[in-house]
Amino acid sequence: MPHYNLPHDHGQNIDKILENMPQVEKFQEVATSFQQLGDSTRLRILWFLCHSEECVCNIAAAMEMSDPAVSHHLRVLRNSGLIVSRREGKEVYYTLADNEKSSLLHHAIDAMFEISCPTKV
Repeated sequence: MPHYNLPHDHGQNIDKILENMPQVEKFQEVATSFQQLGDSTRLRILWFLCHSEECVCNIAAAMEMSDPAVSHHLRVLRNSGLIVSRREGKEVYYTLADNEKSSLLHHAIDAMFEISCPTKV
């Protein structure tokens, strides 16, 4: 059991807390996720995809943006594992990924807006 030799002992068993602290790399991963959502456009797109599966053209129209601009944001969200895509003919459809991280962010985003999920009504 490592001893961290902190300058002050406040009786909080800080060594045990520090032993359970995630590695620096894990904090970087979480920070990267928050950075990706720090862009309001990407956050809007993610919110939209939490509630629907759509193609780039429809997402662009809903966001009042160009297809290439939306594609850039979709690429970032897909690379982060927050959304997934599937191809049907020439169309590519995007939706929220079915994983714990995406689900948690979906609920956090909805809670931040104090709204209910329209797909659960």
